[in-house]
Amino acid sequence: MSKKKWTAVDRYINETLLPHDPALDAALAASDKAGLPAIAVTPNQGRFLMIFAQSIGARSILEMGSLGGYSTIWLARALPPDGRLITLEFDPKHAEVARANVAHAGLADKVEIRVGKALETLPEIAAEGLGPFDFIFIDADKGNYPGYLEWAVRLSRSGTVIIGDNVVRDGKVIDPNDPDPSIQGVRHMNEIIAAESRLCATAIQTVGSKGYDGFMIAMVKSKD
Repeated sequence: MSKKKWTAVDRYINETLLPHDPALDAALAASDKAGLPAIAVTPNQGRFLMIFAQSIGARSILEMGSLGGYSTIWLARALPPDGRLITLEFDPKHAEVARANVAHAGLADKVEIRVGKALETLPEIAAEGLGPFDFIFIDADKGNYPGYLEWAVRLSRSGTVIIGDNVVRDGKVIDPNDPDPSIQGVRHMNEIIAAESRLCATAIQTVGSKGYDGFMIAMVKSKD
């Protein structure tokens, strides 16, 4: 099958199972107008994240990588009225777009956007005692995935679900000699997971309008 076919199937799924959503459509349009890269999760993936977070009864969510706030909106919708979501974004321009999109979706009271390098922001979140989080979504620069995972575990509790996006990368993840920092970052993260007895994890391959990729899905078994 080709990417053209995968894209057509995505379109069918979205048109059949996901009703028209003005707030999400507006978020994508605003992100495109602002010149942000078109790398947000797809609509069906966004709903997958929302359903997953709802299924575990998440009341607190941490997201690493806001971009234009598209996935942020999906995840924030999974929260109960008193739930909270903290999303981290390195680029101030992206954060500004995300903040406007989240507000337009009526979720500003549930979402806090923090600007800066996540590996500097995460220790601040820990110091402020804002964890543990019930659901953590990692979708930022792949070269730093090992560090993000380690902080995710620190900011978790027993039962926390951690999902990492873009972990297959057109199948390039199988090449240990690929010099791409993104490939090496994902591989190193997987090695950490394999050696971490506190995690139960897997990964699934995905195809669709964004090509051939996948999700890493882990559950924290214990904090001991």
